[in-house]
Amino acid sequence: MNLLPSFSRYQRTDLIWLGLLTFLLLALGIGLRAPWPADEPRFALIAKDMVETGQWLFPMRGNELYPDKPPLFMWCIAIFYAITGSLYIAFLLPSAIAGTVTVLAVFDICRRLWGSREAWWAAGILLASVQFVLQAKSAQIDASVCMWVTLGCYGLLRATLCQAGHITWWLAGCVAMGLGIMTKGVGFLPLLMLLPYALVLWRQTSLQTLPKRYHWGWWATGVLTMLVTLLLWLLPMLLAVDGRLDPAYNAYRDNILMKQTVTRYANSWHHIKPFWYFLINVVPWAWLPLVVLLPWQWPHWRSAWRKNDARIVMPLGFVFLVLVFFSMSPGKRGVYILPALPMLALAMAPFMPHIADKKWLSRMLWGLPLLIGSSFFISGGLGLVDTGPVAKLNQRYEVDGSVLFLTTGLAVLVVLFAVRRRAGWQAWGVTMLVLWCSYSVGFASLLNPIRTPAAVWQVIDSNVPANNEIALLDTGEQFMLFARRPIVHFGYHTPPEAEMFAAWNWLTMNPAGHLLLPASRETVCLDLTKGHSVGKAHREDWLILGADGLREDCPPTDIKTTTFRYEPINPLIR
Repeated sequence: MNLLPSFSRYQRTDLIWLGLLTFLLLALGIGLRAPWPADEPRFALIAKDMVETGQWLFPMRGNELYPDKPPLFMWCIAIFYAITGSLYIAFLLPSAIAGTVTVLAVFDICRRLWGSREAWWAAGILLASVQFVLQAKSAQIDASVCMWVTLGCYGLLRATLCQAGHITWWLAGCVAMGLGIMTKGVGFLPLLMLLPYALVLWRQTSLQTLPKRYHWGWWATGVLTMLVTLLLWLLPMLLAVDGRLDPAYNAYRDNILMKQTVTRYANSWHHIKPFWYFLINVVPWAWLPLVVLLPWQWPHWRSAWRKNDARIVMPLGFVFLVLVFFSMSPGKRGVYILPALPMLALAMAPFMPHIADKKWLSRMLWGLPLLIGSSFFISGGLGLVDTGPVAKLNQRYEVDGSVLFLTTGLAVLVVLFAVRRRAGWQAWGVTMLVLWCSYSVGFASLLNPIRTPAAVWQVIDSNVPANNEIALLDTGEQFMLFARRPIVHFGYHTPPEAEMFAAWNWLTMNPAGHLLLPASRETVCLDLTKGHSVGKAHREDWLILGADGLREDCPPTDIKTTTFRYEPINPLIR
């Protein structure tokens, strides 16, 4: 017995308009800024190198193998770079497209399970959530992972809950999971939804709501399909590693298959946070406004649980299991739980028509936009008279954002006045629209000069002869991305002490060269008073240091290091 009849006249017009409007929102601002730290420059550099060198199988940054992530996300940026010829456009497009596809998938499955009105609610509250749009406007890997995970969940829900469902939808979802693993190791997360599905089947003895449509062999076939999809990348990579007989490639294979998956989850070496980190430090702000809806959603979820309604139990169980899964790992970042957000929107959407106009909920959804708009307006006004938090930000980043804060706050207050007779959810929607437009255009243009090292390289190129090599010490990938001359680095996985000794040794052997390093770097190997300032970037003062800055004794190290030389083929020029 199926839950709902399938749609006999499915209207594609809604999907087309929703896709266009979503993409316009998420793509707004593309081309106005460069890749920003921490992750964006790394992925952009790797993608740029793929196109320029033709080396697509093994991601590299400055001729050093990059084993931290599978290559699919970098391939996407590289494809758009090859098509557009502009890295400023290409590096943000995959996330904008991924966000659009995610919204469309949630809309479609919600429409099939509940109806058109509920589907618009699902898409709306997902687009209203802070973390989802923020990641879709960033060139981090997580928006793409969220898309593949959502498509995996879509395939499972479509196969089990829709009248027109078929096992091929489950297989399609498993293909999406395989591609998700090729993007980031956690692409298998939709498999967690099989647990609440099994729970619904187990409780079916008294409540006949869901058929046992497929036996275990079909589910195993799906998992096998996921593994076969993964082999499309994994098998060529393994064969290439075996054929090269190079220890560096062997280390790449071992790192990406074990250290960056099993070890990273079970025994993380950074971002160590307590078990409750996501619930206390991330969800309260990142999942706004959905967290505000929880008290009004809870009675409806409890009723759905009693009725064994798989349309709620399965997505909501998935959200719970994702939170538990990542909370159990000692290493935590806020973006890890993003894949749970679309399914939370799906579980909330059916009850939004019943709770959206509740008095206290509407007041809360009105209060937050008023607080946001007033905070921006007052902070911007105080910044104009050199006081308040914005003034401190102006001094810290050496920019003047007071006018932008003031105008953004004023714009929020004006649109809130225009919708003053509307419900709270509409007030939140127009507020977020104003904020994302301001972020995408105004703040991107304001912050771009200080979040890139372009000015530092201009000073270097004006004062250091072009035939003199520059070695990078304790810098991020963005310095390599903006370089317009051959550079040297000593590996991004090299321990700081070993990197320092390698740099000292290199400059000793190449007295005509220079080191580029932050002025805050303390070391017994270098006399930083002999360095010359070349500007400020990323809240650091940067120095160029010649051979005259070498001190005689630099503590040696037993750690072997490799010197990498990188020559940009097409320098990143706006």
